[in-house]
Amino acid sequence: MMRTDGRKPIVVGVDPDPDKRVALAWAADEADRRHLPLTLVYAQGEPVPGFREKGSPPSWEKWWEELHTTGNDVLERASAFVESRCPDVETSAVLSEGHPAWVLAEHSHHATQVVVGSWHLGAARELFSSAAVALPLTAHAACPVVVVREPEHTTQQPPYLVVGVDGSPHSAAAVDFAFEEASSRGTGLRALYVWHTPLLGVLDEGATLQECRRLLSETVAGRTAAHPEVELRHEVMKGHPVQELTEASTHALGLVVGMRGRGGFSGMRLGSVSQGVLHHARCPVFMVPYKRER
Repeated sequence: MMRTDGRKPIVVGVDPDPDKRVALAWAADEADRRHLPLTLVYAQGEPVPGFREKGSPPSWEKWWEELHTTGNDVLERASAFVESRCPDVETSAVLSEGHPAWVLAEHSHHATQVVVGSWHLGAARELFSSAAVALPLTAHAACPVVVVREPEHTTQQPPYLVVGVDGSPHSAAAVDFAFEEASSRGTGLRALYVWHTPLLGVLDEGATLQECRRLLSETVAGRTAAHPEVELRHEVMKGHPVQELTEASTHALGLVVGMRGRGGFSGMRLGSVSQGVLHHARCPVFMVPYKRER
């Protein structure tokens, strides 16, 4: 829930495995950098109905006790981890029932970002891959979703973010977010328009590439004026969007993509590109939903 001071928290899905703290560490650092509160969410799915002996408590009742015992322990350990890493971050914890994607989507309506890892977020016996949680979460999230596979890194200076552009309103929303994120971090931004040659080719490839450059320039126009502190590099390249964006992510602090767009990727849905980079990107992936009122 949004605080009375108007600050929306960073929300992070907590993994029950104490050895899997990459997403939690990233979310704590992001909250610390942005001076925002952090909400830790641990969600478990519904219990499976089953046979019980006469006189024994119903399965849901036993599950309810186990949920609170295990869940509270998970959240206490996660809170202690955040406290030791970022002692100035205001932290709260929420124990919830339901599928992690649904629970986190509900929290997204009052969040700045929702952060998930690449491992399971549910009960210890039930594994959820990053796609199983992140993709349905992003489809319903009201704020950007960040999927963190490995610790944030950069091997090139100065550091920068990468954003995929396809000329659609959906990628324009991603560009807006990318500029804001780059500004808050004091990093540069690399905007890429990847043109995937159609199977049957085009009559005038030169004219097509020129149109791609025009769309890219129009998409970033105005954002540079609003964020003059962000050093922008933008380029059009030929290739497969997933492959090129994945390669570009190698030395980036983060890769930003829109969701459900359709445009410059030769008719390819930007959602399919998002799925591809989610699996292959070598840095945290920011998936930005498009809000029509924008």
